[in-house]
Amino acid sequence: MLGEYIPGELIYFAHRLPAKFKELIILPISDIHYGDPLFSQKHLNRVRDFILDNPNVYIIFNGDLCNCALKNSASDSYSATHTPEQQRDYLIEYFMPVKNRILGMTDGNHEARIYRDTSIDICKDMAKAWGCPYRPNGILLKVSFGGGNGRHPDQPYSYFLYATHGYGGARTKAAKAVKVERTSTMIHADCYIMGHDHDLNIASSVYLIPDARTYLDKKSGFTIGSVKAVDKKLVKSGAFMKWGNYAERGGFNPVSLDLVKIKLMGTGKRRILIEV
Repeated sequence: MLGEYIPGELIYFAHRLPAKFKELIILPISDIHYGDPLFSQKHLNRVRDFILDNPNVYIIFNGDLCNCALKNSASDSYSATHTPEQQRDYLIEYFMPVKNRILGMTDGNHEARIYRDTSIDICKDMAKAWGCPYRPNGILLKVSFGGGNGRHPDQPYSYFLYATHGYGGARTKAAKAVKVERTSTMIHADCYIMGHDHDLNIASSVYLIPDARTYLDKKSGFTIGSVKAVDKKLVKSGAFMKWGNYAERGGFNPVSLDLVKIKLMGTGKRRILIEV
């Protein structure tokens, strides 16, 4: 029944954004790792400036915003630039000027360290401060904006996006990319977003869906229907970490610090464009 769901059950959060927008840019931001000595403040500043300068830009936070190095974790707690509490408080204040642009938030394996040991959810604290939806394991969002869809002036363009932080270890690009491809077989959405592996990757996956409408084929005499192609966008986002320390010792490749821009088109045919 609508309005009743079990805690942890997958639901979606819907946003109706301004009709004046003919294009939306969604930034999937994950793996900031604030508190790690190799975190790049310069690249994060560029992102926030871009958001402040463009009113049609919105954010999905997708985990590992804080590094959260603990005594028994793989990260080095002794070299951390800030405590987990300071990391949380800094990011809350840093993104407060763009809090109305945050569409939703998940947690990452780094923040989950604290939750497992203490039951304190610092991502929940951040989401509450910003006033944004929060679902730790993954978040499904419906984003509607603009008008003129289907040639109806008041009909907005709507897209579904699913974001989850990611899991496990992988070294090759193919092994990292297949995780988000696997997720796309479980949930219907227009775009799937995953971080965790610090390796930027963009792909499309096309599947065919039957149109429920039918018509009589005069040549054969049979009732038939058409099948249309649906394009899913698969996004693995990068990180805000320079190379060295754990990555160097473990033999992991340097990663791109570029940011993925997911463009949702609000004119003509529904389209998603991915840029870096």
